[in-house]
Amino acid sequence: MALIYDSDLADVLTSADAEDLSILADHITDKGEGRLSLSSDVFKKIHAARVAGAFSLEIRALMAEELKRFGGNSLVNLFRGGAGVVYREIACDVADHVKAKYPAKATCAEVEMAILLKVLEQAFEQMTEEEKKKLFEEFGVFYKGEGAGPASVATLIAAIKLSGFGVYKLAAVVANAVARALLGRGLSFGATATMMRGISFFSGPVGWALTAIWTAFDLASPAYRVTVPCVVQIAYMRQKRLSQRCATCNAPLQADAKFCAECGARVGIPALPAP
Repeated sequence: MALIYDSDLADVLTSADAEDLSILADHITDKGEGRLSLSSDVFKKIHAARVAGAFSLEIRALMAEELKRFGGNSLVNLFRGGAGVVYREIACDVADHVKAKYPAKATCAEVEMAILLKVLEQAFEQMTEEEKKKLFEEFGVFYKGEGAGPASVATLIAAIKLSGFGVYKLAAVVANAVARALLGRGLSFGATATMMRGISFFSGPVGWALTAIWTAFDLASPAYRVTVPCVVQIAYMRQKRLSQRCATCNAPLQADAKFCAECGARVGIPALPAP
């Protein structure tokens, strides 16, 4: 019997790595310091799992329910019997909050993508020319320089959307920046060491962009200080789950990729043992 009844959260949280769930737990519990809107009992259970580095299905379901509760205000939750709101409603609310545009019938993944791209746009405006150049290189796109203007961002976004690997890397860049800005630590990429290349470089600009977004639109709302980083982290976890892995270097692969974008190995051919 499923413990997480929200279909847009179930697969992501059920299959997530403990390292990624620990970031989500810290966003929910304010780095283990607790929140006024989080009951003492729930806080202790989530924090204990975070410290132990082991998240049972029950704890994963509890985290899902707490996120859903954070997504609604107290009045809404009162009429819902304290059940909170569905995750898609939370994602759409965050997207609206940061002025991200998405189709009316967009999937959760598409709404999350719109949020990530909005943060990227905001960050791009605050980057130096050197940072912009490195950002484009990170996604395999040539940067034409300062004179290109908005067309540069459009080119970058188009390249990211066309690349499954680019979407995953964008999610990692933003989630890593958010974790560093709010928690003081970034993501753990485990065996995918190549994912670390270049990502930390953008933590500052992307983190500043996110801070600027919620400062400009709703500094007084503590709910967004939970839902915004949580949605960003879940977006990363979803893209990580959707990614295939290279048998040689363990980097994410596009669904139809024939060669690994990181190491160049042919997809579907087992890696040869070291001599």
